[in-house]
Amino acid sequence: MIGYGPIGGTCVNFGCVPSKYLIEASSAYRAAKQPLFPGITTMGTINFSMLMESLRDSVNSERKSKYEEVLAKYENVEYLSGRASFVNDREVAVSHGETVKKISAFNFLIATGSRPSVPHVKGLENNCITSNEVWGLKDLPSKVTVLGAGSVGVELAQAFLRIGSEVTLVEAMPALLSGFEPEISQALLEVFKEEGMNVYLSATATKAERGALYVKTKEEKRIDHDLLIVAAGRVPNVDSLALENAGVKYSSKGIKVDGNLKTSNPRIYAAGDVVDQKLKLETVAAKEGALVAENIYEHAEKGIDLNSVPFAVFTEPQVASVGLREEECKGCSSRVLPLESVPKARIMRRVKGLVKMVTGKDKRVLGVHVFSPHASEIIIEGVYAVSMGLSIDDIVWSTHVFPTISESIKLAAQSFRRDVSMMSCCVE
Repeated sequence: MIGYGPIGGTCVNFGCVPSKYLIEASSAYRAAKQPLFPGITTMGTINFSMLMESLRDSVNSERKSKYEEVLAKYENVEYLSGRASFVNDREVAVSHGETVKKISAFNFLIATGSRPSVPHVKGLENNCITSNEVWGLKDLPSKVTVLGAGSVGVELAQAFLRIGSEVTLVEAMPALLSGFEPEISQALLEVFKEEGMNVYLSATATKAERGALYVKTKEEKRIDHDLLIVAAGRVPNVDSLALENAGVKYSSKGIKVDGNLKTSNPRIYAAGDVVDQKLKLETVAAKEGALVAENIYEHAEKGIDLNSVPFAVFTEPQVASVGLREEECKGCSSRVLPLESVPKARIMRRVKGLVKMVTGKDKRVLGVHVFSPHASEIIIEGVYAVSMGLSIDDIVWSTHVFPTISESIKLAAQSFRRDVSMMSCCVE
């Protein structure tokens, strides 16, 4: 194993672990400041410096227990810290300071991941931070501008808003979370505006300077801030690998692989964010890495079905999706269930949200898209439906626990057959 930087990669150090920690903290603070239920007293203060120190402690703990200690238990694995580049298709050179070590092998797995991308905008690179650096903050910025409204951008924007910063979110596309169902993008926009966030869509960044970002919508506007966070996508870490020396084809989108994760050199495989594929998730990387091991040692010739992989965004409400969107399939049908039709959502006093289900002509479920509390937890039902070819009848005839948010999946399926507003609880 050859790695550069803190072991564990993006997820534990800069991605999933620290971001979800901050999101959970911001939600807890907002709940204390704005209780949902009558009779509960408003309370709560925040020490941002202490919060961020605890966040970093959490990251260090996860890295130690789930990466460093786990790796140390594998006596047959040698770990080298350094940057690797191909000498040819059977040898890599590993550089660590002034030391260079060469490693020979028959097979290689490239899993070098990705890094935040900073657009080529005048002055931007010297006047911003990315999602890699944000976790080192010690003082709460009064005004935050977030450039980019993909999953990372919307999560950070809402977290800082709820902690107490004045937040402006800037997105070049005409919708938040471009690539998700339009009903969800619009619903999330409404939530953000209700919470007091400033949002500029179809807005192109033209220039950045210390304390200000200039964007062009219908006219140029100056946005002042204390902190500018760029969350404008990621780029694969292919630059320093000298892939040409190994006959591995790649582009700015990543390494080209076939259905079995082989590169253009059949003895070299690639997995995770470094691959040119539509989903760049830790879960995908882990699955692909395991499949590569099977393909190398057992000649399994296996690949991953990305259409059955769930994707979640940890805003509040959460967004989760699996399978096809309505615009991606011909002759399909869809239904949108408002969350206010779900009894548990009304009990929780959190009725902002929806479930959209997409089916084919044979009533089989092709896609499930959720905007609700706990969406990341309940989307697994959609995964089973899509991957196993279940129909809406299969879902309807499965008994769900009442009252739960997961019941919304069944209600969405029932909405293909009847008006759910005319149903009492638990009606089949």
